Amino acid sequence: MSEFLQQLPALIGVVIGALGSYLAVVRSDRARFRRETAARWEERRLAVYADYARTLKASVTLTYRVAAHLGNDPHPHPLTPREAARPQAEAALARDPAGEALILLGSREVVEKARIWVVAVMEMERFLREQTRDPQAWRALLERQRAAREGYYTAVRQDLALPPGHGARWPLPPVSGSR
Repeated sequence: MSEFLQQLPALIGVVIGALGSYLAVVRSDRARFRRETAARWEERRLAVYADYARTLKASVTLTYRVAAHLGNDPHPHPLTPREAARPQAEAALARDPAGEALILLGSREVVEKARIWVVAVMEMERFLREQTRDPQAWRALLERQRAAREGYYTAVRQDLALPPGHGARWPLPPVSGSR
């Protein structure tokens, strides 16, 4: 029995070492799982944010083209309201599921900035449905949409902890006949 008692401290040391090692591995695995889960959700949010921007930008591009037909925008590929009707309806329909995914996964700030952007786009669409021919008013709507888009991208970058990006504000050529 005295041999056992002599070996007991070493045995206790082995048990404590094994327990410590096990706890360290469990803690490390939990931390890795949390990091991987956070990264997966971040990837999903980025995909949702990009998808929403892509669907909204499709609507914006169509408004540029219709505005060019009405003489409000310098877009090089004008489109009549009649030709644009179907693609505009499809773009508007695509916005709904993209918007729902955004509401589900997006931060409050990003969702609010997305709302501001889509409202600006809807005002552009209304302007064109009324077939308004006013390049100055169109340019004001365009600036509101661009500022709203920039606000959306800024909120997305903040939410995903990305560095600041480009404002995407390029000077536009004047509308022919409005010089």
